[in-house]
Amino acid sequence: MSEAQPRPLVIFGVGELAQLAHYYFTHDTGRRIAGFAADSARIAESEYQGLPLVPAQALETHFPPSDFDLFVAIGYSGLNSHRAERCAEAVARGYHLATYVSSRASVWPDLRIGHNCLLMEGSVIQPFVTIGNGVIVCCNSLISHHSRIDDHCFISSEATIAGRVRVGARSFIGVNATIRDNLSVGDDCIVGAGALLLQDTADGSACFQAGTPASGIPSRRARSLL
Repeated sequence: MSEAQPRPLVIFGVGELAQLAHYYFTHDTGRRIAGFAADSARIAESEYQGLPLVPAQALETHFPPSDFDLFVAIGYSGLNSHRAERCAEAVARGYHLATYVSSRASVWPDLRIGHNCLLMEGSVIQPFVTIGNGVIVCCNSLISHHSRIDDHCFISSEATIAGRVRVGARSFIGVNATIRDNLSVGDDCIVGAGALLLQDTADGSACFQAGTPASGIPSRRARSLL
């Protein structure tokens, strides 16, 4: 007997992450996307990506939880709190939240990963890693052995998280940020792009790396250096 086919999927959101989720689920899993949902204020048309777009309050009418799964495609707005709130609402309304793990990511069979996660291509997840609910891991990130990513974090592209690190709930890890081994990042933290974290951070901390300043030399004069 063949395995049962997964239920059709509805994507909550109409932004760039929703577009990505639609592409990934469609082209990498073959899963049928039935439509989209969003808050009424964000709905300008009745379709999105060529599929029905319904207001959040009418979600059960068009896509009942008995027949459809849901993926909440909301990014790091509100320091990930908006995604967390929508996931909690969806579960309370009876929806099963889908998770996507790219076929082009490097993962091991012991990976523990929650619902409503999106793990993009090129990511490397070593053994003994735990990823909570609602976590977004962007392309080419490294999460090393025995690390734990708590619920609703956002891990940006090329981030490096060393071994035995705990990243607290709803935290944001920026592009090319590096977190040394054996550290604890508190809840609701921001580790900015290119930051190097060498010590634990308390809840609500923000750690930023200064950007490269302009040299003051016009590009036309610097062309000989290229």
